[in-house]
Amino acid sequence: MARTLPPLNALRAFEAAARHESFSRAAEELGVSHSAISRHVRGLEARLGVQLFRDASRGVTLTAEGGHYMQRIRPAFDVIAEATEGLADTPAGRVVVNSEPLFATKVIAPLLRKLQNDLPEIELRLIASDQLADLDRFEADMAIRFAHKGVLDVPSDLISDAKLFPYAAPGLVPDNRIRVEHLGRYQLFRDRHELVWTKWCAIAGFDPALVNEGEWRARMPLAFEAAIHGAGLYMGSADCAAVEVVSERLVRLSDVGFRLGAFHLLTSGQAGRRKAVRSVRTWLLDHTRALRSDENQPDG
Repeated sequence: MARTLPPLNALRAFEAAARHESFSRAAEELGVSHSAISRHVRGLEARLGVQLFRDASRGVTLTAEGGHYMQRIRPAFDVIAEATEGLADTPAGRVVVNSEPLFATKVIAPLLRKLQNDLPEIELRLIASDQLADLDRFEADMAIRFAHKGVLDVPSDLISDAKLFPYAAPGLVPDNRIRVEHLGRYQLFRDRHELVWTKWCAIAGFDPALVNEGEWRARMPLAFEAAIHGAGLYMGSADCAAVEVVSERLVRLSDVGFRLGAFHLLTSGQAGRRKAVRSVRTWLLDHTRALRSDENQPDG
């Protein structure tokens, strides 16, 4: 007995528009025009005899009928995608990872070439942004986020809890070792909003009262680059500093370090069913193993 199905292109257009709450973003994802998405959706509405979307201040929003329809058909799309991907011998497709800018630039970006060699059928799109990607709306397949303490309130994997150390451009301070007189002589940069220099001084045996951390003057990537070019001392995590230390653009000024917060890898529940996403998750966790204290690796 024949199934009663609307045109599949119309369903794809509706499902993408519903996820993004935007015809424009649905069009970008599917590689068609905005008018094509609108035409498919209006045709589907006419066929079903219900209004699926209403206009919103930004984009569109689902009606009650549209929301119910989306809940019913989304699992079918997931099953089809999973079954199709399961036929492939190797994981393939595009995987989108959203990350905070400094971690994306200094930790993930240097790994991209090796990832391309190890997983050549996967296109990794790395998006560096302070804006939290909405994984439920498929704005990204995975996201790397910083938690100041504890764990995130959603399922996630610890990717790095590397210690913070003081760094500077080579030769900025004598013998590349920090001394108490340097704390008042140089601009103090940091990669946390907390008063990390004050905390470090207390641990290192320096008087915290000698430190004037001042106001937050630069976003983290800018503060990092300023330190590389000799504008001051930098208190930052060993994971983000590792590449610059190896290339001798930064030196660590002390063996005293401490942990404050950690980076976590979040994976979308829906995207996590894809073989390509699971492969990238496993690869990233394997290649950042040395950044986690629970792996019993030396701190950077």
